[in-house]
Amino acid sequence: MKTFKQTLMIMLSMLFCSCFNGSSDAVAQSASTQTMYITIDGVSRPATLVTNAATQALMQRLQQGAITVTLNSSGGFEIWGALGFSLPTSNQQITAQPGDVILYNGSNICLFYGSNSWSYTRLGHIDGLSEAELRSFLKAGESDISVTLSLQPVKTAISQVNADRNGESDTYFNLNGQKVENPSGGIFIKNGKKIKL
Repeated sequence: MKTFKQTLMIMLSMLFCSCFNGSSDAVAQSASTQTMYITIDGVSRPATLVTNAATQALMQRLQQGAITVTLNSSGGFEIWGALGFSLPTSNQQITAQPGDVILYNGSNICLFYGSNSWSYTRLGHIDGLSEAELRSFLKAGESDISVTLSLQPVKTAISQVNADRNGESDTYFNLNGQKVENPSGGIFIKNGKKIKL
């Protein structure tokens, strides 16, 4: 009977230790998770970054302030352009997937809405968007797309628009506060609320 109790105590101790180690690993992993925000046309989306020398250097740059770059569509699968500075590379032959944030040639950032195989340094992944939503958010097929990278979501120029005195209004405003007569295909303010058309 004594041997059974000792064996049981040892097993319970081992179980407790394994549970404790597992939870501490999870806490350590979540503590090391880094988030960068990507903002296009006043809409900010989080991107979870991987941990490597490139993302560590990028986070240090972002601590000094937001970075705005101009990106262009290319190849039917990405928007990309120069960062204006170089980051350390750890290139590997990978197949980038929709939502991936990639460093190319050490000084170019690529945001994918499609797929492509090449030698890249992975930076992270845009969270929570379908492929169709990514195409819309990243302005697939367009040129001269202003993209802001930051540690916090970028606030738009308008925080509140008052409705007409009689209640509802059919007036639309763009994110710069300008009245829009025939809105289509973007984000607008109507009756004090942001709406997507």
